Amino acid sequence: MPSSPTPSKPSTTASSSTALSSRAVYQPPFYYQCIIGLLKPLYRLQVWRRSHERDNYQQEVAQRFGKHYPAAPTADIKAEINHKAEMNNNVIWCHAVSLGETNTVAPLLDMLLAHGYQIWLTNTTQTGFARGASRFADDIAQGRLSHSYVPVDSPAVIETFLAHVQPVAALFVETELWANILAKLSEHRIPSILVNGRLSASSFTSYQKIAAVSASMMKNLTLIIAQDNESAKRFRQLGAHSAQIRVAGSLKWVINSPVLNNETIDSKTDDVQATDGSAVKKEDERATIQKQKSAIAVELGIADRPIWVAASTHSGEESIALLLQEQLLSNPALADTLLIIVPRHPERFDEVATLIQNSTLMMARRSNEEVINTDTQVYLADSMGELMTWYALADVALVGGSLVDVGGHNPVEPASVATPVLMGRQTQSCQSVVDKLASVGALYQPNNAFYRPINIEDVATNNENIANSAISSSDISSLDMKGKQKSSRNKSSLAANDTALIYDQLQSWLIHPLLAKQAGQAGEQMTVQQQAVLTRQFAMIEKVIEQHSNQETL
Repeated sequence: MPSSPTPSKPSTTASSSTALSSRAVYQPPFYYQCIIGLLKPLYRLQVWRRSHERDNYQQEVAQRFGKHYPAAPTADIKAEINHKAEMNNNVIWCHAVSLGETNTVAPLLDMLLAHGYQIWLTNTTQTGFARGASRFADDIAQGRLSHSYVPVDSPAVIETFLAHVQPVAALFVETELWANILAKLSEHRIPSILVNGRLSASSFTSYQKIAAVSASMMKNLTLIIAQDNESAKRFRQLGAHSAQIRVAGSLKWVINSPVLNNETIDSKTDDVQATDGSAVKKEDERATIQKQKSAIAVELGIADRPIWVAASTHSGEESIALLLQEQLLSNPALADTLLIIVPRHPERFDEVATLIQNSTLMMARRSNEEVINTDTQVYLADSMGELMTWYALADVALVGGSLVDVGGHNPVEPASVATPVLMGRQTQSCQSVVDKLASVGALYQPNNAFYRPINIEDVATNNENIANSAISSSDISSLDMKGKQKSSRNKSSLAANDTALIYDQLQSWLIHPLLAKQAGQAGEQMTVQQQAVLTRQFAMIEKVIEQHSNQETL
């Protein structure tokens, strides 16, 4: 049953000739409403099974099902400074599904807060909620930002939520959209904006299977800010009009979290202070970061060692990293190499520790405050909030979620601190970013057509050493036994070949630090160039809000 436009209810103050006021509301098909009604009690049971032992279970249920919410954000004096005090409300609702989306949208929310808006942030997952609570702890404490779980996609619950929050606009990050939510926003003349919109080929196929539902969502959206042209094309194919879509690049390029954290490292160098990059020039920031890096490297006892990090790793990726490390150590030129492993999820810390202990490598564990000595070959960084520190300390970074079918985590984080990047093939979540970094030689991905290596004249002198110590077929066979089971021989062979290619590049960068440094600096420069995506997306959002405000006052 196709979605059909419902005539808009005329506003008492809005002009019937204005675009937003005259927009039709596209209701989801009837079968969708029935399915949501049937699934609602089942979803509540799922929440109980997952969360009933948590201390905040009652809070989570109350927020998901519209029973109770925290207080709305309070007005900020910045709103008056920015001439927004005339608005009846200044709250923007932003929905970020999980950890990745929360991290991606955080710089945009910071900018909105700095311009006098208040934020209501919702998350779907426990990890996303925990990240939102920690990332915006100060803003929550000061009343500028309120935080809750997202309401279920039930019309009655959404009505309750919107009546409480009263947002001037709603932002949805990357892909996750809900048909009833968008319809209700359209009914209430609240502009809905998809920020950093991304639609992969697989997601597009899934949305096509519910074409009528997808069409209603596309038509109810006020604006779609797509990351790239391919995503924009897919949104159009689902039913969005070209006039609704803008292409602005990816917010994954924007890194605004502190780079190094001396307090967590326990550095004794009081003369080295952290910087947020906003009050000093880029050159001064780079110099400060280098001082921090040197001080922390000395503190940890790793100042003169080749270092690489396997970061945000998932099950199956740590075993690959350990095999790569074993092969590096067999090369006399890299016999003192240190591998730092940073698992993506805290609940896997013990699992990864056991995996390392069962290998032939000597481990020190951060959570046990174990000291790195000359015999330490693997450092398990089982800590939270220090990822950027490990990226900055490393000579090379292998970014996880890319060797297994997760989609790849953000390579801009290591690139922003001039660390060259390695990734596997599974980068569908950030492919446009991967391709741009590869095009300047800052990121190596097996068989990436955009990759342009940075060449140094003397690099060829050690090529024979690299070839002689390349990863062997017997090692690859061992890896396949330790790693995740492959679904077919072809996939196993492909993964083995990719691992060999990644090893060659890893070894090349570690043996030739000047080559690695130039690759890292190319990535840093690309990251700086791409920062304008933040201001572009912010300007688009503010334009929609101001247009809507002007129409409401007519």
